[in-house]
Formats: sequence, structure tokens, C-alpha cells
Amino acid sequence: MAAIIHGGMPMNKGNLAIIMSAVVTGAFGIDGAAVAQNASEPIFETVIVTAQKLEQNIYDVPAAISAFSPQTIERQGITDLTDIGKFVPNLNVTGFSAGQTSSVNPFIRGIGLQDHLITTEPGVGVYVDGVYLGRQVGQNWSLANIERVEVLRGPQGTLYGRNSIGGAINIITRKPGDETGGKISLTAGSRDRLNGDAYVNMRLTDQFAMSLSLAYQHRDGLGDFVNIEDPAKRVGELQDISGRVAMKWTPTDQLSFLLTADGDDGDNGLRPYHTLIDELGASCRATAANPATCPNGAVYNAGYRNSDTASNHYDNNTGQVDQIEVTNKAYGVSLTVDYTVSEALNFKLLASDRHSEYESGLDDDSFFDNFLSFPEIGHADQQSAELQVTGKSGALDYVFGLFYYEEEGQNFQNNTAFNCGTKAAPCTAPNGGDFFLHQKYDSKAVYANVGYHFTDAFRIAAGVRQTHDDKSADTAPVVGVISASNSNDGSETTWDVSASYKFADRMTLYGTVQSGYQAGQYPARPFCLFGNPNCFVATDNVTAINYEVGLKGEPLDNLQVSIAVFNTEYTDLPYQVSTTAGAGFSTDSIVVDQTSRGAEFEGTWAVTDNFRLYATVGYLDANVHDPNPAAVAPLTPEWTASLSPELRFAAGSGEVTLRADYSFRDKMFGEPSNDPGRFTQIDSRDLINFDFSYRPGAGDWTVGVYGRNVTDERYDNARLNTGDYVLVMLSNDASEFGVRFSKDF
Repeated sequence: MAAIIHGGMPMNKGNLAIIMSAVVTGAFGIDGAAVAQNASEPIFETVIVTAQKLEQNIYDVPAAISAFSPQTIERQGITDLTDIGKFVPNLNVTGFSAGQTSSVNPFIRGIGLQDHLITTEPGVGVYVDGVYLGRQVGQNWSLANIERVEVLRGPQGTLYGRNSIGGAINIITRKPGDETGGKISLTAGSRDRLNGDAYVNMRLTDQFAMSLSLAYQHRDGLGDFVNIEDPAKRVGELQDISGRVAMKWTPTDQLSFLLTADGDDGDNGLRPYHTLIDELGASCRATAANPATCPNGAVYNAGYRNSDTASNHYDNNTGQVDQIEVTNKAYGVSLTVDYTVSEALNFKLLASDRHSEYESGLDDDSFFDNFLSFPEIGHADQQSAELQVTGKSGALDYVFGLFYYEEEGQNFQNNTAFNCGTKAAPCTAPNGGDFFLHQKYDSKAVYANVGYHFTDAFRIAAGVRQTHDDKSADTAPVVGVISASNSNDGSETTWDVSASYKFADRMTLYGTVQSGYQAGQYPARPFCLFGNPNCFVATDNVTAINYEVGLKGEPLDNLQVSIAVFNTEYTDLPYQVSTTAGAGFSTDSIVVDQTSRGAEFEGTWAVTDNFRLYATVGYLDANVHDPNPAAVAPLTPEWTASLSPELRFAAGSGEVTLRADYSFRDKMFGEPSNDPGRFTQIDSRDLINFDFSYRPGAGDWTVGVYGRNVTDERYDNARLNTGDYVLVMLSNDASEFGVRFSKDF
């Protein structure tokens, strides 16, 4: 099961949450006050996490953290990190990068990644078995073969370092030799859903073990490319193949070597989107009184209207055959060497080499003529190495480490079209030229974190990290016409202090102050060079400091809760803002200060032996301090919530599990600029899943039926007002119903 998570009652959505609970409770005659568990037996499993690079009970971690087990992932219909984002307070996961269906953009407490180009940096770090994934486009990580997913909220600047100013997501896989056997799973459903995955874990000798996992995913699209003859893909179509092999050699009880290799290959249809033209229209022209309003307006002035785009927003009227199919690939190897001298001293070395690439792009105009189109390819290579020294001795525990990370990548757009012709006289060939962007990034760090138990109940800890970054970048907004290069280096010290007190051996109260850091960023699409030859420079480093108080544990035998209240101050935070004014599609950074404050609740109530309620609620007030009063925190809902009732009962010799999951994300803005027409506002969304399964008492298989987004809620992932048109990136998350089967062996 997951630890202290799942479910919640959002503002203005309470009736639906209450009805869900009442329906399940009433239908099966459950007395909400009755709890039949034997008080001498623990109701909740002990959840061990490695969020602070030491094995700890989740209650002992002085930070807001959620954890998901494989069983919870399966029952909640979670297939990727986007689904994880539906059930964690103040976490919103979206995807929109260049029309890619594989992109994952997590926002935690108002901090995330608005763009995907190589010069932009994520604000939430994603790690697999301790290895940092620098880029999320082209890495559609499968959640098969997962031991646990941990979500840490708030800056993690000491133990995780760069690009974790919003938080960190840890994916921990099962290790070879920890168990033997395996599992196969099959899923079939509507929209031509067909998934299959297999996992096997083998101990070949006393010293050598290996595991192997393979996964295949396919789902049909939501619409058609109506102007393309025999298109290779439908809009939003998904097809992905992934695999992972891990080998572990343990020559002695103290020493082990773990070698892993993984790969992923996706061949998908362009994400659904549409373009708003008339909403800006002729009335949205620059005037002497208001020169900042819609400075370009080329699409409308060229004679195009909303009627030129598809009437069904999930269809697409593009005429560009080369932009209907998107691909992503990733592969990597890693080596972990673990040497245990004693409980007081352990050495661990993690080294990795990874590559990711994608091919995508958007025909921004959404109509047949090639007026605005930006086909794109990108890739990134990264190498990392980390040495950790950990241990416990009496009342003392500690983590020391050295970290090195190197990344090099580029983005290239070939044969772009920019404001090309008019509806009466459309262009016969692209006119925008080629766009190129390249960056190289080296990061080195040394860190330490030490904790001390003054008593069994009272612990304090402190940590510090020194980071040195070297970053260089070069660009050619129009290849052969103009170019620029720049380099930037700097150092930053981050730190944290925390205190925790466990009382009645049931509850832990903690307080923590954490700082975070992220290196400055270069403009993503620097067409500003045409008017300002010196504009290709990095912003100042981002710094963050978070003050947090939390309470977690089991106040009652049948109740598990986690509560956190926080205030985070961000300085020199870059927001990406795009416009079509000038020589091309330009994306620059506006630098703001931001205060994110709020509260989070997660709880599990074991109402009876057979009935549980999981709930989460998050509230976030993200206040942007900027001379431009219209600036807002993008893709950041004020309220997030979920509610998940789960009922189990005997059926013959087996057990039936009935589960529903409700998730709410409040309205938000799709970009930092709160435009006067509110064209970038995204409506709130309510999503409901269900899963009914049966497992025989002595059996090794499970069969179930599921529904995802059962009300077929269609919602936006992002919105972008360029001053010329509004680009609306749509969710690929329509309703789906099916059956699933799994067998252990």
C-alpha cells in the first residue's frame, strides 16, 4: 500500500467527495464508527523510504513525502508519472513539449518546467535508483518493476542539489536477488488499449542474481489528421516498448556490484491541440493608448479564422505530413558499487551514462496552409558519478557525498515556417529557415548531512552542499544569418537544518528550514538577438529557502495522517514567456521573486477491517513579486485534492477489491502572463477512476476491470498566448474501460 496518501476533498467539490464515500459505505452496510481490527496487531504496514539516502521509516523523515507501492500503482490505474500527479497534494504533472506525448512536466508547490529546450532547467528532479534524469522529453519511464515511488515536496538542495528547488521524485526499482520469481500482466480495453509487461527475478548462484523486465503499451488516438491521406498515426496515438536488465554480483557479504541497462522506444501521434485566432482578432491590435496589446496579430491579418482549424479540437487540419508523428528514444547504463564496512560505515558509488532523443514539432496554426510550423528534433547525453559515505553509530547518523554531472544536448528546427504568406496567397515553401540551440553543462558538488538523537524521541540534523557549475551555450536563431555564444560559471552553497520529536511512539512533529539552488538559464528561443545582439546571457542563479512544520504518524490505531504547513521564498526565478512579435517565435525569461505558501494533508482511515479511505488535500498560494502586475505562477492550481475509498470482502475462497479514485485540480494559468482576456486560464478538472478485482485465496493470479476518467473529462494541459494567437495543448487523457490480468510465478 502507499504511505499516508490518496484522496481528499477540494473546495467547492465537497458534495461529490461525500457522495462517493456515502455510496460505498451505504451500499455495503458499513458502520463508519466500527473498527474491528485487533488492537494488538498493527493495521498499517511500516513504510521504509530512502528519501534522505538512509533507510528510514517514512514517519521519521523531517519533510513532506508521499510513497507509492506497486499494489497501489496497479489499483489506482497509474501507468506513468502523469498519473502519480493526480494523487499527491500540491503536485501537478502536465505534458506539452513540442506536441510530444512522452513529455512529463511535474510542478511541485508552484515550481516546475514550462519549456523543454536544452537551455531550460526543470525545477523538480526525477531520479531512478539514485541516478538523476536530466531531461524528461524522450524518457517515458515505465512503472513496471517498481518497488516504490517517493515524492518529496519542497527544496532538496543538500542531498539532491541542482534542479530540485521544487522537490524530487524518486523511482526505486526492485533489486536482483531480493526476491525470486516474477510476474506477467496484460491489459486490454477501449481505445484499442493493449498493454503487456513481464518481470522475472532470478538468483542463479549464491553470489549472482539478475532481473529482466519488458513492457509494451499501445492506445489508439483521439482524433484524425483530416487533411493527410493515409496518415501513419492518429492524433494522440501511443505506442511504446521498454526493457530493463539488472545484474547483481555479491562476491562477499560486504561487497556488491549492480549493473543495469535500460531502453525505451516510443512511436506516437502528435498530441492533440488547437489554436484560437478569432478570440484575439482585429480588436486585439496595438494602439497608441495600449501598445503592449497583441503587438503582432499576423494570423488574423493574413485572413485566417478559427473556422480554418478543425471543428473537433481532437482532430487536426494540418497539411504538414512530417509533423503528425512524434518519436522518443532513451537508453542508459548504470553501475552501483556498495561496500559495507560496518553499520557505522558504508560506501556507495553510482555511475551512469544516458542518452535521450526525440523528434516532434508543432504546426502552430492548426490549419492546412504552412503558415506557422516548427518541426523539431532534440537529443541529450549525460554522465554522472556520485560517491556516498553513510553510516550510523549510536545516536549519530550521517551522509557524506561527492557528485559530478555532465550534460550536453541540442535542439534543431529544420525548414520552419513563420508568418508565411496569406490565406489568399499561401506560401509554397517554408520561409523561417533553421533554428539551432546547444548547451553544455558541468556540475560538481560536495555535501554532508548529519543527524543526532539526543534521546530516542528527539533528533536534530543539519546539512550543507557546495556546488560549482560551468555552463556554456550557443545558438543560431536563423542558421547562417545570426548566431551567438556565451558561458557562465558560478558556485552556490545550500543548507538545511531540521528537528523532529516523536511523542507517544505514534506521532512525529518536525520543523525544517531548507535552501535550494538552480543555475541561471539562457533564453530558449533567442530571436531577441535581432534587436539586441547581447541578449543571449544567462539569468542569475535561482535561490530558495523553505520554512516548514509538519506532523505525521498514527494518532489512532486506525488513522494515519501527514500534515505540513510551509512558506518558501524564491529569488530570481525565471519564467519563460513566448511571443511571435519580431523576427521569429521568441521565448525569453522574465525574472521574478515568488513566495509559495500553503498546507498539505494526507490521510488513511481504516474504517473497518475491509474498508479504507485515502485522502489528500493541498492548498497553495503562489504570490509573484514582479514589476509586471499581470505575472502569475504558471500551471499551479490553488487547490488539489483526491479521495479514494477501497472495500475488500470475501467471495468464495478468494477476495474482491472495489476501489474508486477521485482527483481534483483547481483552475490555473497555462503560462506566467495573466493576459487581460484570460485566454490562458485553464479550467478546473475532476477525474474519476475505478478498479474492481478478484484474487483467489490460494491463487497466484488477479483479474480485474477498470475505468479511467470515467466521465470523459476533457481538459487543457497548457495554454500559451503569443500575442498573435492562443495555443491550447489538450490532454490525451480521455475515458477508457477495460480488463486486466496478472499472474505471479
